[in-house]
Amino acid sequence: MSQTPVRPRRSALYLPASNARAIEKARGLAADIVILDLEDAVAPDAKEDAREAAIAAVAQGGFAAGEVAVRANGLDTPWGLADLEAIAASHADAVLVPKVSTADDIARYDAALSGAHPQMQLWAMIETRRAVANLDAIAAMAASTRLSLWVMGTNDLAKEMRAQLTPEREVFVPILSLAVCAARAHGVTILDGVCNEFRDLEVFRTEASQGARFGFDGKSLIHPAQIEPCNEVFSPSDEDVAWARAVIDAFALPENQGKGAISVEGKMAELLHLEEARRTLAMAKEQA
Repeated sequence: MSQTPVRPRRSALYLPASNARAIEKARGLAADIVILDLEDAVAPDAKEDAREAAIAAVAQGGFAAGEVAVRANGLDTPWGLADLEAIAASHADAVLVPKVSTADDIARYDAALSGAHPQMQLWAMIETRRAVANLDAIAAMAASTRLSLWVMGTNDLAKEMRAQLTPEREVFVPILSLAVCAARAHGVTILDGVCNEFRDLEVFRTEASQGARFGFDGKSLIHPAQIEPCNEVFSPSDEDVAWARAVIDAFALPENQGKGAISVEGKMAELLHLEEARRTLAMAKEQA
């Protein structure tokens, strides 16, 4: 069912669903995605109230964000099934589910959403050791389920691996690359994990730029201050747009019809560059 959308998914801001003030402030924020969190950000004794608050916030609407998702608790917790039932009955754009490790996990969550509106998407956290070994199989479920997007959970991965999560993230480079490859192979949108440093935006920008180089579509965020630099990093630059137009214009010339590779401004451009140029302009138009 999954198709890679040409839509901005540069920034996805987590908000505790139990924090009414934060949700109200978030309605005017420029994040592309708002994720109302019922899982990590909510204490056990506040889970049920947070669920009600999230559903009410979705019903009220008014978010500037293009998409609003709710992160549920896992099906192996006391709250997971009730979370999924409530979210499935709502008009949320997506449900984000935690700690997916196998293709069977995706099937279970998809079955729990059988009564949801047809456009509701299933998004999955990639944050366990087992998931790393099953990336392709998990992503392949996009062909037969609601699965359409992954969010990397680098903090949980670091905990499970007993690894140190540094700004350079050198330990996680192979995992991040493999995750992007698997997602791209099956048309799944993929968002980078959070940067825990929200006071030093230069550190954040460096990490976000690394994610963009890996090929991530965007990044998940923990603080509103991270939205602006994130949107900037994951948006086509003026130079990118100018190059895309040059490639498209050059391939449209009569003398280049039917060619697989041409010269554009002294550089070689192939049909794959033409496809990427069209996507760049489409993204720039959506973000305007």
